[in-house]
Amino acid sequence: MNKSIVFAFVSIVFISTMSHSQLLQNKEVFTEQDSLRGTITKERIWWDLNYYHLNIDVNPDDKFISGSNTIRYKVLIPHQVLQVDLQAPLQIEKATQDGKNLEVVNNGNAHFIQLQKKQEPGEFNEVVITYSGNPKEAVRAPWDGGFSWKKDENGKHFVATSCQGLGASVWWPNKDHMYDEVDSMLISVKVPKGLTNIANGRLRKLDTITNTSHWFVSNPINNYGVNVNIADYVYFGEKYDGEKGMLDMDYYVLRDDLDKAKEHFKDAPKMMEAFEHWFGPYPFYEDSFKLVQVPYLGMEHQSSITYGNQWKKGYLGKDLSGSGWGLKFDFLLIHESGHEWFANNITYKDIADMWVHEGFTSYSESLFLDYHHGTTAANEYMQGLRKNIKNDRPIIGVYNVNHEGSGDMYYKGSNMLHTLRQVVNDDEKWREILRGLNKDFYHTTVTTDQIEQYISTKMNLDLKPFFNQYLRTTNIPVFEYTVKGKKITYRFTNTVDNFTLPIKVYVNDSAVWIEPTTEWQTKKINGDLTSLRVDPNFYIETKI
Repeated sequence: MNKSIVFAFVSIVFISTMSHSQLLQNKEVFTEQDSLRGTITKERIWWDLNYYHLNIDVNPDDKFISGSNTIRYKVLIPHQVLQVDLQAPLQIEKATQDGKNLEVVNNGNAHFIQLQKKQEPGEFNEVVITYSGNPKEAVRAPWDGGFSWKKDENGKHFVATSCQGLGASVWWPNKDHMYDEVDSMLISVKVPKGLTNIANGRLRKLDTITNTSHWFVSNPINNYGVNVNIADYVYFGEKYDGEKGMLDMDYYVLRDDLDKAKEHFKDAPKMMEAFEHWFGPYPFYEDSFKLVQVPYLGMEHQSSITYGNQWKKGYLGKDLSGSGWGLKFDFLLIHESGHEWFANNITYKDIADMWVHEGFTSYSESLFLDYHHGTTAANEYMQGLRKNIKNDRPIIGVYNVNHEGSGDMYYKGSNMLHTLRQVVNDDEKWREILRGLNKDFYHTTVTTDQIEQYISTKMNLDLKPFFNQYLRTTNIPVFEYTVKGKKITYRFTNTVDNFTLPIKVYVNDSAVWIEPTTEWQTKKINGDLTSLRVDPNFYIETKI
């Protein structure tokens, strides 16, 4: 996708400054490899991804892969060194351009291709990287990813990839930074006879002689969103009449699980209906929507959502909220599919802003409930999730070193958004904001600052202190108040500078809006103030 060179250079300066302050705050030590992985280096910034052709042979018996990746790119500014990432123990065998072998200078997982041809701005060039090896085996997928080499109950290979955070370079050579998404991609995978490979996008061709499948992705895709899934799959599917027309919804599951899947995946069209209502059209009609069974819990691979929730409602049969509502839907199916809008359509530039993926998608669970079971169900679910918030460290991580923030990005991030919904106090307007995000940032990579500014503008409020409070500190605002007769005196404490938040309170069950700041204020309210209670949908604490 075309990028602004100026913006990218400004981003580096901004991110580097932020990283320094956060490094001091978090007292964490990062290595040169962390910087090479997490920074928009000078060997990355000069070229813009246009197309990949990943062409590999997967040998499950030996847990071995080999093949190549063709990288087509547009030259933005003149430079002669191109950074490609590939993690050990995989090795680059050679790099070529226009059929000529190129020198490769290795620095850990970063590999610097020394180009011979003069790189002229505006030109489209290609580099072909040939590689092979035994890729890292996932220890606890998808959190500690790589290849999952498993067997099904019939003894057949059951193989899948997952790599968020760790990086797609754990199994294929690529430009392993989130700021630059490839415009389109062909994924060709040869597997042993008797097995089927399912990847992203649409199946363009199946070579039955070599058992090689060719999947084409016609939309921009982030690198960790690319996957391969290999098993004795069977297929079923349906058509969904959506906002942009008929959408192919395809399902690939193990042969023995077909009947379970047909019953369980009834949540899929319900998901699509709810999320198109709240977020706008599914972002990848051209590439279809797929659910693919895998031997781990699941992941939001674009147009190829992977599923391993053991055919249970909730999260492996548990209600994360404790409200009862979490058992009304298959958590993994709903959550990972929600990422098609927030992660795959709107993608963070730096993993430090991972809350943009996880906060909005955790919140999408309550919107699914809201659509199908009502707002009370959604509210109770969100309130119940708060018991999982640790407030151990800020939600935003350290920029420029591939470092994500606290796991609170899920439950605290979603409750932050739920609080904003209360402030908007108009569900149609809130829906317009959510749909607007997916429309105005359609198929782009974003920063937290862009999301903050967008929501602030749409709500006509200065929300910078609000986002600073919830994203950049571990402090929860405390609403302090005293009551005397018909008057209430109140303020916020435990906050950042200039924090303010309109909140709704109830007196004799009648709603009253007040606008506390960090300064004491007094307001006269009719009714019995001893009955005063704060609307529990605001993620704040209360102290009398």
